[in-house]
Amino acid sequence: MDRQVDVVVVGGGSTGCGVVRDLARRGVETVLVEKGNLTHGTTGRMHGLLHSGGRYAVSDRKSARECIEENRVLRDIAAHCVEETGGLFVKRPEDSEEYFQEKLEGCRTCDISVEVIDGEEARRREPYLARDVEKAIALPDGAIDPFRLCVSNAADAREHGARIETHAPVTDVLVEDGEVVGVEIEHETGPGKRVHREPGTTEEIRARHVVNATGAWAGNVGEMAGVDVEVRPSKGVMTVMNTRQVDTVINRCRPKGDADIIVPHETACILGTTDEEVDDPEDYPEEEWEVDLMIETLSELVPALRDARTLRSFWGVRPLYEPPGTGTEDPTDITRDYFLLDHGDRDDLPGMTTIVGGKLTTYRMMAESISDHVCDAIDHEAACDTADAPLPGSEDPARMNELMDEFGLRSPVARRSGQRLGSRADDVLEGIDPNPVVCECEGVTRAEIRDAIDEAGSDLNAVRLRTRASMGNCQGGFCSHRIAAELAQEYPEPVVRDAEDELYQERWKGQRHALWGRQLSQAMLNHLLHATTMNRDGDPAGLDNEVDFGAFDSGTETGPEGTGDGGGEAGTAATDGGRAADDATADGGRAADNAIADSGRADGGTDGDR
Repeated sequence: MDRQVDVVVVGGGSTGCGVVRDLARRGVETVLVEKGNLTHGTTGRMHGLLHSGGRYAVSDRKSARECIEENRVLRDIAAHCVEETGGLFVKRPEDSEEYFQEKLEGCRTCDISVEVIDGEEARRREPYLARDVEKAIALPDGAIDPFRLCVSNAADAREHGARIETHAPVTDVLVEDGEVVGVEIEHETGPGKRVHREPGTTEEIRARHVVNATGAWAGNVGEMAGVDVEVRPSKGVMTVMNTRQVDTVINRCRPKGDADIIVPHETACILGTTDEEVDDPEDYPEEEWEVDLMIETLSELVPALRDARTLRSFWGVRPLYEPPGTGTEDPTDITRDYFLLDHGDRDDLPGMTTIVGGKLTTYRMMAESISDHVCDAIDHEAACDTADAPLPGSEDPARMNELMDEFGLRSPVARRSGQRLGSRADDVLEGIDPNPVVCECEGVTRAEIRDAIDEAGSDLNAVRLRTRASMGNCQGGFCSHRIAAELAQEYPEPVVRDAEDELYQERWKGQRHALWGRQLSQAMLNHLLHATTMNRDGDPAGLDNEVDFGAFDSGTETGPEGTGDGGGEAGTAATDGGRAADDATADGGRAADNAIADSGRADGGTDGDR
């Protein structure tokens, strides 16, 4: 027996992070295990909508009521993760008046505050709306950052004694004498992997109870325990545009259908979505026609989308669940409610509970429900306080609106840093001087990068999830090497090189189905910067060849600050020269990119560099 704890939570998405936080705050000794980074699965591939419940007010009123209840809670406890954009359900001439009234009545029935506005007022609020939009329902939708949300939950759980183990897939569910008694995990190698065991080794974590919170993969974990969990995965494709054509969540007011929502998120807009039932949540990438569908259909609501630049596309899989025997054929008809499956009651296998279904907006409510259930199962009495206790970073929401002049930050960099860090802004920003901007598209400073590295180690994709660095218009073209350079303060060169490659490849993956027009130009510019300027497509070090740095000139006689060390180790001059050349090229690249962006604004009217 390797270790005994109270509870193991499998899955590091919003639900799993919510459960581990809830249990840890109740004093339950808990370990969370996740096969990749936090948000590796569905949570990291959603469109960032904080539901008001309006989307379900006609077809699924129970879910709608849950959404508006948790919408209000998250605005309080997770203010640094939420942008209060508001939302509009807009009606075009061909859309049904009967459905518009049904939507309005459904919202009122579910206690969702609504306001009917005419087309002129809708366009005053959102000038790029189509001229023939007749009217709209205004309601409290919002935008939420799922990465920041999950990290904040995990951080709070760890502060209350929980262990968070990423890059640790479950290889077996341990069953003894007809009862689940824990899990076996494998510690994987990888950038930034911080483990209690050596990479490549396995570990048994014995527990009084196991929570299966793996979403669309819940059936895989159930199979390890010998039980069936009938998840019906449904794929949704989303497309990211290069600017914010709207500052409000825009929904098409019509019955269910593909491509009916635009969510403003940070500096971009996310178009969504499709709904296609699939068999394997890992094996259904997006296709070009789905991206075309998003742009064409949603351009009917916001014509400027036709001339905007498509940054990337991605897809996620909804963990839909339907009790056996229901027999629904269309995945859009399956409820978005959540289900708690007690395998002791259902399958005569005590010791494990699965939670499936639901939405990110209701993650905290789901976590409270399953934590109540688990505490009953292990005879632990403690009340839930997660609806009232702010997440780390949201203790003092007013801090998000203060400009941190003493830290050398200028608006909008100061505003955006404050939004990301919330009440942690002072602690993070005051320790770094100077504090230049490393990622210009997203306004991410060196202090935020260093803070994320302290948490995530050398895993730059984990740094990205914490800061949004490399997620802007250039998709890492101008900043991935700068982000990697921050690793060089404490990690050896091969680790830094591998980390940068992994980050850059992750950014490339989402662009493959958006390579036309100006985005093709941007992708080619990125390639030229990295392949030619930095020689990354033919770097001898990348070909497992040793570089004889001793063959290079060691530089000036006087080293840094007049130390007289001859410029440091051989190779320093060559490295410095690389940075100098890169800076010059990056400036030129930005000029080229600005020209492209200006062209887009001129002929598309999509001025939204916010």
